[in-house]
Amino acid sequence: MKAIAFVDYENIWTGLLDRGYELTPEILMQAIQTYAERNDLSITGIYLYANFDREEFWRTQTSFEKTNVFTRHVFGKNNYANTELRKNAADVELILEAQEILITRTSTFDTFLLFTGDGDFLPLARKIRAWGKDVRVMGVNGSTHHVLQAFGGSNFFEEFLNHELGYKPDQDLERGIQILAQLQLSMAYVASTKARLALTEGLHRSISQVKELIRFALREKVFLEREFSDASLKIGKTKIYLLNLENERVQNVLGDTLSEIRARYVKIGVISS
Repeated sequence: MKAIAFVDYENIWTGLLDRGYELTPEILMQAIQTYAERNDLSITGIYLYANFDREEFWRTQTSFEKTNVFTRHVFGKNNYANTELRKNAADVELILEAQEILITRTSTFDTFLLFTGDGDFLPLARKIRAWGKDVRVMGVNGSTHHVLQAFGGSNFFEEFLNHELGYKPDQDLERGIQILAQLQLSMAYVASTKARLALTEGLHRSISQVKELIRFALREKVFLEREFSDASLKIGKTKIYLLNLENERVQNVLGDTLSEIRARYVKIGVISS
C-alpha cells in the first residue's frame, strides 16, 4: 500500500526527551522505515514540521532534506520571545497541507501516517478516515492524547529505540528488585528520584535505560507507583516506588526478605497488616 507521512517533529522529539531519549534525524528516519517494512507500506512522501530556529534542532533541517524529507520550517512554536509568537503554528500548517493532499491527490495514497501525540489532530484523523483512507497515529507512550488511541499505538518509538539500542529491561529486572529491596530496608521510604539514581549506579545503566526498566516493571506489575505524604517536604508529598509483594517474580527474588519488606510497608502505612 502507498502511504504518506506527516511528522509533528517537536511533539515526538519532546515526548521522547521526557523519557530519556534524544531523537536524531537519523534515528527518526530509521524508525519510519522500520515501521513501513513491518507493515508492508511504501512511503512515497514524508512531510516534517518544526521550528528549526530552536537550538536543539540546529542543522537538523539539512539532515532531513538530504534524506528526501519535505521539511516545513514553522517559526514561532515554542518560541517565547515577545514578538512573532505563533501558538500551535506547526499543527495548523500540518493540518492544512494534509487536507490539501487528501483532497487534491485522493487516489495517490491508501494510508496516511501521522507521527504525533497531539489531540488537536483528532479532526484531521477523522476526516481522513471519512474519505475512506487508512489513518494511523504514532505518538510517544505517556505523551499521546487519549482521543488518538483509536487510531494507533503509542509504544512504537520506544519499542524501536529499545530494540536498536539492544537493551532488554527484563535482563535487569531481578537485580533491580534486589536494589530496590535493599534501599527499602535501609530507608524510611524510597522516593522515585532516589530509586532511579540507585538503579543507574547499581546496574551501570544510562538514565534512559533505567527509565525504560522502571516503565517495564510498572507494566509487569513488579513495581508499584504511589504518592506518599511527607510533612517535611515543601509540597508535603512525593512519588515513591514499591515492590509488588503479591507478584510471583518479586516473591522468588526476595525469598526470606519478603516478610521484612512487608513489615516495612505496614509501618509506613502503604499496605495494611
